[in-house]
Amino acid sequence: MVKVHKCIVGDESACSKAGLAIRDTLDVVGGKWKLVLISMLRDGKMRFRELSRQAEISPRILSKELQEMEMNGLVTRTVCNTKPVTVEYALTPYSETLSEVIIAMHKWGVQHRKRIIERV
Repeated sequence: MVKVHKCIVGDESACSKAGLAIRDTLDVVGGKWKLVLISMLRDGKMRFRELSRQAEISPRILSKELQEMEMNGLVTRTVCNTKPVTVEYALTPYSETLSEVIIAMHKWGVQHRKRIIERV
């Protein structure tokens, strides 16, 4: 029996490019921290130490994640003229393009957690 692949993104030509687009998305927002940081920054700019404490993430990992997010245009980094020097991060308008993705992931996560809990 031949297995028929059902494409969820459109016709066959679009389907062949879907894997690449999904990998690109995961490269930008994948991992344990990026979406957590985006959700924290939705309330406004935050200082580096504040992000580290609230997210319970080591400064080394946080720095790496924020650099990648800045490189992809999701956050801005502002060095404040204070003593000691402080650095603030804020979401860019471009980060709003992830809203539908985040909402869909939230809905799925709530549904999945409920399903798992009901099985126990």
